[in-house]
Amino acid sequence: MSYWNNKVVLITGASSGIGRGLAVQLARRGARLGLVARRASVLDEVIAEIQDAGGKAEPIIADVQDADALKSGAQRLAEVFGPIDILVANAGTGAYGDFLDLQPEWLDEMLDTNVKGFIYTIRAALPHLLASESADLVGVASIAGQRAPEGEAVYAASKHAQIGFLRSLDHELYGRGVRCSILAPGGVETEFAMGRGRTPEDPDLPGMLRAEQVADAVLYAITRPRSQRILEASILPMSDDSMG
Repeated sequence: MSYWNNKVVLITGASSGIGRGLAVQLARRGARLGLVARRASVLDEVIAEIQDAGGKAEPIIADVQDADALKSGAQRLAEVFGPIDILVANAGTGAYGDFLDLQPEWLDEMLDTNVKGFIYTIRAALPHLLASESADLVGVASIAGQRAPEGEAVYAASKHAQIGFLRSLDHELYGRGVRCSILAPGGVETEFAMGRGRTPEDPDLPGMLRAEQVADAVLYAITRPRSQRILEASILPMSDDSMG
């Protein structure tokens, strides 16, 4: 029997990029999925792809800034498939450029989605994870939260907050059957931040990580023996020659 058979996994930001790639991989392995996204039409495409492959997935149309919608979505997932075993808090947004040039609404969205939305997601799922026999809580952060690169001040601050929050939460949870992992990928070749400091013509895009490579790292962290945990790991493409 596959490790993933009948595992119930909640994934945010599941309509594109890393979240979508992870959802498709897990469905093929036999996991039962709750997929959170704001865009119903795009999420429908993901659900259809999963169902065509014989997988099972429950759509949860919600913005991670909406704590009540997340709570009700997690509850519905548990009612449909059973206790939630794994949470992948993946939803996020970004914008690149000099701090004073960033539009005020971009600042609000990064802080509300990446910080509050991340916390709301975990708060909604955690009671269910604690009820599981062995649970995993994975936060997809960013290398920006470790490096604080130029042109990413607010984005880096939001990702640093994610890392600090989950590292602290790990102290509360590791003895209660919930294993925390933080994955901090470098640049990923997706639609992320397009029109907000990144363009399709960006010469760095071809050398970036692919969404499925980050999804592979998530799977690796979750499938480690229960006697160990990968608390914080950086994932970089070989084209990235600096840790500065």
